[in-house]
Amino acid sequence: MATVRLGFGRQNFCLFKRSFLLLKLIAVVFAVLLFCEFLIYYLVIFRCNWPDLKTPAYDGEQETHEPVLKAMFLADTHLLGEVRGHWLDKLRREWQMERAFQTALWLLQPEVVFILGDIFDEGKWSSTQAWADDVKRFQKMFRHPRHVQLKVVAGNHDIGFHYQMSSHRIKRFEKVFNPERLFSWKGINFVMVNSVTLEGDGCNICSEAEAELIEISHKLNCSRELLWWLQPRLVLSGHTHSACEVLHGAGISEFSVPSFSWRNRNNPSFIMGSMTPTEYALSKCYLPFENTVLITYCGAAGFLVVLILAHFGFLDFPFLFGCQLLRKFKTV
Repeated sequence: MATVRLGFGRQNFCLFKRSFLLLKLIAVVFAVLLFCEFLIYYLVIFRCNWPDLKTPAYDGEQETHEPVLKAMFLADTHLLGEVRGHWLDKLRREWQMERAFQTALWLLQPEVVFILGDIFDEGKWSSTQAWADDVKRFQKMFRHPRHVQLKVVAGNHDIGFHYQMSSHRIKRFEKVFNPERLFSWKGINFVMVNSVTLEGDGCNICSEAEAELIEISHKLNCSRELLWWLQPRLVLSGHTHSACEVLHGAGISEFSVPSFSWRNRNNPSFIMGSMTPTEYALSKCYLPFENTVLITYCGAAGFLVVLILAHFGFLDFPFLFGCQLLRKFKTV
């Protein structure tokens, strides 16, 4: 009778140890997933701050304050399509962009967000059904409150390069995204230009785009020629996937906005702009590095392997052998 009870007790103890191991494994996996898929975005984007503008000017004893517009600029999201998009690649990179965008909205509270081209990776050749599926995924990922404006500009991957463009592709893009070229808020005018149509060779689509810009320049009382037509204080563009600054004539700065996706960069980012009718200030906000997340997962996997080996006693012999070697080394 005592033997039976003893065996039953050992069985319960073994079952308890296995259950405890399972709980530890689940806890580690849950903690790593929570950190890598949610918390890391808050920890990284929390460090970003809106850039400060110059000190307001004084008019006698009155300090003149102009309303500041908080604008986010991102580019080259490249949502994968049905042809080149592997399901795992879609899942990984689109989840990264969705979490980054939603976290930035919650932490930074921008008033307007601009996406500067190449929203989709296969818009230039996608079928009607594939286009509808891509748009649905985009609207889920980049959902936003009603008080936040979202402005989207077409890129070459959305409608094709110059001689790949067609009225059909442009119209279906503009059907989803507001085709307005001039957007004004708090006294600041934003002109959204589809640079693919500015080849200057007199094609029908190019002529229509240039006519729209001339009309906008008349509304803004500008002179002729593109940079001269509109006389911008600042130009922001996408396409290059990297950040760079070009200084045009008359001191006009053009900033290229980096890609927002891990598919194009290990260190994606976006631009934050504080703007008034007379001043602007820009800063870059980095998203989590992809290799940081991968290294965390690899480290966690290694820790789980060690935990399992230690539980089943596979590390006892190497540990004891190492202790014996250390003792021999000390005695020598």
